[in-house]
Order: sequence, then C-alpha cells, then structure tokens
Amino acid sequence: MLAGGWTVAVTVATQAGGWLTDQVLLGFGRDRVGWLWPVLGLATVVLVGTPALLLALLPRSAAVRATGRAWLAAALALGVLTLARVVPPVHHEAYLAALAGTAALTAVVLRWSARRSASAGPAGSGARAATRPVPLLAVAAGLALLLPWAWLGALGGLLETALAVLAAAALGVLAATLLDAPFWSRFAVGQPPRPARLVLVGGLVAGVALLLLAAGAGQSGAQLPALLTLPPVGFALAALWAAAWRPAADGAAHTPDRATDAVHAGRAATGWLVGLAMLGPLAFTDPEEITLLLVGTRDVPFWVAATAGAGLAVAAVVAIGYAVLLARRTARTPNRRVAALTAVVLLIAVGVVDLGPGQPGLHGERLLVVLREQADLTGLPAGAPGRAGRDARAAEVYRRLVTTADRSQADLRRELSRLRLDPVPYYLVNAVEVDGGPAVRAWLARRPEVARVLVSQRLRPLPAPAGQNRGTAAAPTGPEWNIRQLGADRVWSQLGVTGAGMVVGSSDSGVDGAHPALRAGFRGGDDSWYDPWDGTRTPTDQGGHGTHTVGSAVGRGGIGVAPDAQWVGCVNLDRNLGSPGHYLDCLQFMLAPFPAGGDPFTDGRPERAPQVLTNSWGCPPIEGCDRNVLRPATAALDAAGIFVVAAAGNTGPWCASIDDPPAPYPDVLTVGAVDAQRRVAEFSSRGPVRGGPAKPDVLAPGVGVLSAMPGGGYAKLDGTSMATPQVAGVVALMWSANPALVGDLARTRQILRDTATPAVPTYRSSNPADACGGPANVTGAGQVDAYAAVQAAQR
Repeated sequence: MLAGGWTVAVTVATQAGGWLTDQVLLGFGRDRVGWLWPVLGLATVVLVGTPALLLALLPRSAAVRATGRAWLAAALALGVLTLARVVPPVHHEAYLAALAGTAALTAVVLRWSARRSASAGPAGSGARAATRPVPLLAVAAGLALLLPWAWLGALGGLLETALAVLAAAALGVLAATLLDAPFWSRFAVGQPPRPARLVLVGGLVAGVALLLLAAGAGQSGAQLPALLTLPPVGFALAALWAAAWRPAADGAAHTPDRATDAVHAGRAATGWLVGLAMLGPLAFTDPEEITLLLVGTRDVPFWVAATAGAGLAVAAVVAIGYAVLLARRTARTPNRRVAALTAVVLLIAVGVVDLGPGQPGLHGERLLVVLREQADLTGLPAGAPGRAGRDARAAEVYRRLVTTADRSQADLRRELSRLRLDPVPYYLVNAVEVDGGPAVRAWLARRPEVARVLVSQRLRPLPAPAGQNRGTAAAPTGPEWNIRQLGADRVWSQLGVTGAGMVVGSSDSGVDGAHPALRAGFRGGDDSWYDPWDGTRTPTDQGGHGTHTVGSAVGRGGIGVAPDAQWVGCVNLDRNLGSPGHYLDCLQFMLAPFPAGGDPFTDGRPERAPQVLTNSWGCPPIEGCDRNVLRPATAALDAAGIFVVAAAGNTGPWCASIDDPPAPYPDVLTVGAVDAQRRVAEFSSRGPVRGGPAKPDVLAPGVGVLSAMPGGGYAKLDGTSMATPQVAGVVALMWSANPALVGDLARTRQILRDTATPAVPTYRSSNPADACGGPANVTGAGQVDAYAAVQAAQR
C-alpha cells in the first residue's frame, strides 16, 4: 500500500509539475526546455522503480512480486515514452508518430524479455475464449469512455487523427503486454479462483500500472486527463479476465487450448479497452490548447477538465458494473449477441454524439506559406502634408501590394485550389494560408517561389461559447489617475484638443460597441468592423480585452485619452491564442478597410484607413510566428503613413524579453508600462532587441488601469496592453491638434520621445548585468507626456 501510494504521488507530482513548468516558461516568454520531460521521466523511473524493484525481488508472496514487476515495467515504459516529448508541441503529428513507434517497440521488447509463466491461467480454468464475448465487452467499455470526448472534444486534422489512432492502438498493445496472463494469475488464487480478490487486489495494482502508462502517453498537458480516467480501467480489466477464466458452463475439462483461448481473449480485452480509453485525450485534444493562457474563461482547459471528470465517472460506473456483472462466483457472462449489440449501440452513440452535440469534422492546423518575393515599396511619392498626402500614399502602397501578390501567387493558388487545400491569399505579407499537415508542408517548402512555411495555429471549436468577461468596478466619476498622469485632461481643458477628426484602429479580442463609453465613438459605415473569427457584423467582444484597450484610447467619461476620436475594430484574438493568419487579416483591414463579405484584394478602401493603430498583442512561436513573419506588414503600414503602436509584452523583468512580433520591429512604436509612481512595472518586457534599436520606445501607465468592459461594466487591469492604447490616444491628440502632422511618422515619434518624462527603472536585482544593456532598454525615452507632446505638435 505504501509503495502504491508513493508511486501515485510521485507520478502525479512529476506530471503536474512538468506541465506547470512548461506553462510558467511560456508565460514568461522563455523557450521550452526540451530536456525537461526526459529528465522527469528518468526521475520517475528511479523514484518509482526502486521500491518496485524491491517488491519484485524480496517478498515471499507471488502476488506482491508480480505487483513489483508490473510497476517496475510500467515505470520503465513511462521513462521510454516520455522521450517522445522532446518533439516540440507544435509538431503534434510527429509526436504522435514517435509515441506510436516508441510504445510498439517497448511492447515488443517487454514481451521478448518477460519471463513467461508455465501456466497460461489459474489451475482448473476451462474457458472457451473463442465463444466468449470478453473482447466485445471491452470494446463496449472503451466506447463508453470515448463518449465524453466525442461530445466535448474536437478532432484535429486527418493525419493527426490517424496517428492518434495508431498511438492509442500501440498503447493498448503495450498495456496488454504489461498486464498479461502471468500478472493476473498471481491474484486468481483458490479453486475455483476467487474473482473478488482478482478484481479488488489485482484491479488496484493494475490501476497503478495504468497510471504510470497514462503519464507517459500524450504531449505535455494531454496526459493529465488520462491520469484520472485510465486507472479505474484496471478494475474493469480484472473483471474481464475473471470472465475469460471462468470455467465452461458445460463442465468440460480444462485443456491447454482452452487456456490459450482465455489468454488471447484477455489480451484482446486489455488492448481494446486501454486503446479506446487513450484515444480520447490523444485524438480529441490539442496539447498546445491545454494551457494557462486559456484558463479564466470556459475555454479548452475548462472543457478538458469537464471531460476528464465525466470520463472518471464513466470509468467508475464501468468498473463497478463489470465487477458486479462478471466477477461474482455465480455470475453469468452475457452471450455474444448481447455483447455485440451493446458495442454496436455505443459505437453508433459515439458517432451520433460527435455529429450532433459534439464538434463534427476535422479541425487541423493551417499553414502560412510565405513567398520569397515581397512588394517593392521604395520610391513612394512624398505627397502633400496631412491627411490627403497620407491617403495618397496608402492607396499607392495598397496597389503595389495587391499587384505583387496577384502576380506572384497565381500559379501557387491554382495548384492549391486544384488540390482543395482552401487557399486564403494575403497581400500585406505576400503569403497564402492553406490546409495541410507535414506532407503538404514539405511539398510547399520545396517550391522555388516559397521562402518558408509556418504553422498557422487554429484553436479547435468549443462545445459552447466561452462566455463574456464583464467588469465589476464602479464607473469613473472623472478623469482616471492614468489620464491625469499623462496630462491628457489638461490637453482637453487647456488646449481644447480632444482627438476630433482622428480614427484609431483596434485589432484585439473585439469591442463592445454598445458600451456607453464607446457607443458614440464608433465610426460606422459598412467598413468599420471585421471579425475573421466568428463573422459577426456588429462590434462585439467576449474576452473584454479589446473593449478595455479601446476604452483607454478613445473612451468617454474619463477613461480614454482622446475621447472625441473615433474607432474601428477587428477581431484578431477572440480566444487567447491567435495565429499569423488572423493577425494579418486584421492588419490588412486596417490598411484598406472593406465592406462585410468583401474581398480584401479588390474591395479595399485605403482612403478609409484609420490614422493610428493600437496593437495590444504579440505573436509568439506557440501561435506559429517566427521573428520576421510580420515584418513586411508593419513596413507596409509605415510606408502608408499609418502610425502603429504595439505593446512591449508582459514577460519582464527579464532582459531581451521584447521578442514577439510586432514589438521588436523598428517601424513600430513599442510601449512599456509604469505604475502610479512612474516606476517601470515588474512585468513590463525589456530590451535589448536582437539586431534592432533600443526597446521599448516609450512608457505609459499600465498598472491598475480602469477602462470599459463588455456589458457596460468597468474593470481595472494590468499590462503593457493597457499602456499601449493610451499612447495611441496621445498620437490622435497630436494629429488632431495639427492635421498637417498626419502621416509624418518620424516627426511624431521624435516628439513623443523628446517630450517624454523620466521614469524609474526597475531591475531583476541590483546586479549591473540586469541593466539590460542600459536604461534605454528598460525605460525607453520615458513616460509619454500628452500635454507636452500636443504643445510640441502645435508648434
């Protein structure tokens, strides 16, 4: 008992701890540690295998020695299986292939090296496995365990799903090897064997072994639900083995053939039941989505937890039901027809649930194919100062981008359409997004016009909307502290500038267009709102992040820096994991807005582009971005005279943590965060930027910022996300005060830097090495001063 409790505690602690370590590193913007899981696997082998080895060698009891051997073999299998986790999570197909091969090879090695018992079953057994329904009952139980996943989960792509089936099958074979007849026979004692002891003791020991097996199966995160749902299967397996070994009803004598049939039936039952139980978490989840980034709303982690809870309940019911049905001395095994009918009914139920209340279809990742040729935007005419000149430049940039994309993508798009890969072209970055897995990616990468192929992540659908985040803070009664700290309230009262005539574009989770602080500021028309996630036609927001940021830029009632500026919006992050494709969708819309249902290539209206863009997001590798994928996009917006403001990120206080596009780019004004004492916030990301200028450029208040939330509420939030829209609002004030400055990005940036006020840098420690190469990589030019900036713009 002590060894079993120790095994469970060590296994759960290492698996949960490893996943949490991955999530903490992700949250701080650090690279995943590739050696973490092999080391944890080795530690588990040592910590669990040592007492298991002692159990296998020292006790006199055959059952205790069998327990030790089973746990030792399962621990070794866990150590081998975790080696597959060196494959990055973004390459899920490669991981599943590695898992399938590793599990199959481990099963072969264990079967070859195991010491076979002289007897295939307990003495006196006379089963007729060929006529018994034991494997069918195992299939029925496995399908019952699969039901919650079919209802609440969602499949990935075709290859991903096929490889998940292979991996689950290999794990079933491995389980059948670990828990073979010699193991069960040590618990089937007595004449005839006592099935209660087999189920209660053997099932408990098998459950611990299955826990170890589950811990090694699935990428980081995907193994966690299996830790709950697979161990109870041990009791059901014990009941099935009891049924396989039950003496024949006709009283026929025991023969070797009949014993062999019983062993085959038991193995098949183990393989089917464990394989189907593991298919759920392997096929119906994407491990990258089981992340703390999606915790806090009813997103994937919530539904995975709900599915695991439902699976645990089903497993408990199956274990109890099979124990009562099959493991009593007087039990009668259901005939083959009843077992077959039950399995067929449950198979149909899985299909109906998946196609009905579930999320039917395949939901694989997409690929972003970046072409070698990008548009030449040199030699643009200077044009007239102000709005007219900006609009002319934007129109010329749009024309060149579209012309280049149409010409250079033509052959590729025809081929992709012929193959029915659903190509979606982009022009802001000359790229095409398509369906496809590793094989398509390899084919595309070999084409001469292709520079590189990135994974464009797509979150799998949810069984129900995630729900709307609403604020609980009281509405403001005047200008908030951050507005006063920037001096924006003095700009309104003393300079008479409120941002009128300017338009701020928001790419974020959305905007609640009905919020009292935002309703009057929406520009309106058929080209001021775009939702590539859900296709909504009016401004909406579920997460609340976008409503909060737009409120800080242009909200009324004391929360926004430029309360008389207008806004337009685009949803690039409806849930808290995006993709390069969705980020490009919105950036294209900001360069050349188009009506609902329009074609970005032919229906764009660059003259309707907002003057200033606020971008409180970054695209890390987990979403599919590399460092330079969005660089042509921000360069094109810069050439068009559109001012791009972006959040530095919240991965401080580490140096060189401004790393996720678009924050590191030189043509983006990158904003860090300060608190009410003008101290750089601990979380605010810092430079230096590899091969780029000092970052952040400037700072703004980002701690405890009150702004709008969906449903008419308010909330105080922290982050460089909160600081960024305030700087966008300051630019709107500057350009409203001096329309001739519109589109003059260099002069505007210089004014913001020259008029910024000092901020107090904060470091990880007092060590000079933590200075990040100098204060400029922590504080930038300092905190933006709206009043001084607007005064300078007017001169």
